[in-house]
Amino acid sequence: MRHLVLTDNSPLKSTDFIFGIATSSFQVEGDSASREETIWDRFCKKPYAIKDNSNAEPGCEHIKRWVEDVDLIESFNVDAYRLSISWARVMNNDGSVNAQGLSFYQQLVSSLFTKGIKVFVTLYHWDLPQHLEAQGGWLNRATAIEFEKYSEVVVQALKGHVYSYATLNEPWCSAYLGYEVGIHAPGKEGRENGLKAAHHLLLAHGLAMKVLNRISPESKNGIVLNLSPCYPLTDSGADKQAAKFAHDYFNDWYLMPVLKGVYPKILRQFDQNNLDYMKSGDLDLIHQPLDYIGINYYTRSVFKACKNNNFEPCPAQTQPTTDMGWELYPQGLTEVLVDIHQRYDLPPVYITENGAAMKDELNNGQVDDDDRIRYFQTHLNALESAMSQGVDVRGYFAWSLMDNFEWAEGYEKRFGLVYVDFKTQKRTIKNSGEAYRQLLKARRSSPD
Repeated sequence: MRHLVLTDNSPLKSTDFIFGIATSSFQVEGDSASREETIWDRFCKKPYAIKDNSNAEPGCEHIKRWVEDVDLIESFNVDAYRLSISWARVMNNDGSVNAQGLSFYQQLVSSLFTKGIKVFVTLYHWDLPQHLEAQGGWLNRATAIEFEKYSEVVVQALKGHVYSYATLNEPWCSAYLGYEVGIHAPGKEGRENGLKAAHHLLLAHGLAMKVLNRISPESKNGIVLNLSPCYPLTDSGADKQAAKFAHDYFNDWYLMPVLKGVYPKILRQFDQNNLDYMKSGDLDLIHQPLDYIGINYYTRSVFKACKNNNFEPCPAQTQPTTDMGWELYPQGLTEVLVDIHQRYDLPPVYITENGAAMKDELNNGQVDDDDRIRYFQTHLNALESAMSQGVDVRGYFAWSLMDNFEWAEGYEKRFGLVYVDFKTQKRTIKNSGEAYRQLLKARRSSPD
């Protein structure tokens, strides 16, 4: 079995650096009967929307098995656990609080806190209540106001036990994949939809940050964005322009409002008559002080020019790839971090997701996933490189704790450090999980 190692003078060996592991509510919880319907519940009923025609039942039955899962998390020697709250489990459709649902999170967070595991809570990880979608979802400005109310309920209930809050996880995925190209819930299409959803998501972030900084100033409060360096397919001017537009549209479209209070200049290329939902003062509200910014990184992106659009994404350019078809490109993590460090006045950074889906097979009670170990090793090396160039990174979270419902991919793609038999719900730590666990154990015992 291969091991994970840190270099002799690695900044990741610091006792102040946080190592963690992550999941999200819809992907692991199951027990949809005890909460309201979400956009993903509805999307799963759409023919061909989910590749294996599955849904989030049973997931990992985390609602039922959370006590053993907390013990599992503790066994990894992690400093922190990143989880998300299901809006539809906490709030009823009539606006009242679901006491049972809220109690689940209070017990979960309290148990982690008692074990000395820092709790990183994400308030929104894509699972919008369906009744809000019926009123327009993220195309409706009122959804941001409802998110503010929901955030206040959660923060009040968990006060004192949460180390860090993130308002949103990957708003680009919610806006672009869900409302512009339609391959994620709720399955809407059109650039105008994508732009409007993105703005209202960012508005929700700003409103929630005000709640967090008012009610829970002692926690570290921020947002999680997924970033990917954008490359042109060729050296042609057209492809370079396409890659630049994609960078502005996918990366800076979220970074600039949050960190500078402005949108990229490409905003001027869109029909201004269709942007009337961008109200005066919105960008000031979005631009709230942040204690940190979370970065999710998986791979790079490659683009070519397209007549009918500003860009066209291209498949992976090199082999091997992950089971998602994503290129193995660890140096992209260094590039992304150094780039934003040089262009923005950044708060501290956490790598809130990094991991890979591989073709895992359980044989004789063991999963030999050396390819995933290599993925983690090369990306930890890339993170060390970025930190040596001045990027203030405070923590790293492996994605994910265990195999789960992987959105539109169903149960076909496995990202976990723990293998889950979805028929029996038996958890088996993979070789990569054991390598991660031993790395963190050795780090804890190191004289450094």
